[in-house]
Amino acid sequence: MVWEPREYRQQTAAEGLVTFEVVQDETDLQVSAQRDLALEAAGLVASVRADLQGYIGSHPFFEESFVPVDVEPDSPEIVLAMAAAGRAAGVGPMAAVAGAIAERVARGLAALSAEVIVENGGDLYVVGATARRILLLAGDSPLSGRVAIALGPESLPIAVCTSSGKVGHSVSLGIAHGVTVLATDGAVADATATAAGNMVHGVEDVEKALEFALGVSGVSGAVVIAEDRIGALGDVTLVPVEA
Repeated sequence: MVWEPREYRQQTAAEGLVTFEVVQDETDLQVSAQRDLALEAAGLVASVRADLQGYIGSHPFFEESFVPVDVEPDSPEIVLAMAAAGRAAGVGPMAAVAGAIAERVARGLAALSAEVIVENGGDLYVVGATARRILLLAGDSPLSGRVAIALGPESLPIAVCTSSGKVGHSVSLGIAHGVTVLATDGAVADATATAAGNMVHGVEDVEKALEFALGVSGVSGAVVIAEDRIGALGDVTLVPVEA
């Protein structure tokens, strides 16, 4: 895997929160909380990664599969969640990994901070009671950075996960500039964003991808950006961002 500098983080600011990074192997998080909880976050990441890597060590197909896989009922909790999300969206379980980790770290830190935002490679999990705006970055699309998703306190906690065929190192079979999915379950949001992104091979596929995403159980809203076209469906509020 080639490391890419996460320059988009320079455009983010969680007002009223302390922001710090936690990096362990492939997991690279930006976390915002009411105080510096880097040590606590690192412990949560280590625990979740140990469960996941331990399972992959004895079940390598879990990491390699691009289609849903079955896992044992006594598998680690994160493995069960990723497998279930993969089945729901019709993709391999690793399509859910970033969203799954972001959620578990955010929920773990919520016992120590009422407001938490965890970003993992463009996939976020937001906990709290403060309205937030999530800026949509979409590579070289003219809409990139011009639109945001407005989250009201009543919608939290929520995952906001994005897949792109133009930006980042994640595998996508489509050419969407950005497919963003909202769901309470981070694994479901991440896997669904990947699956919907795989469907976009031109602007004519925006509506199809949106309808697919909203058809996945647990998904509350979705946004698709392809070239200069944007579409949204479900419980999602878009607001313009001044250049």
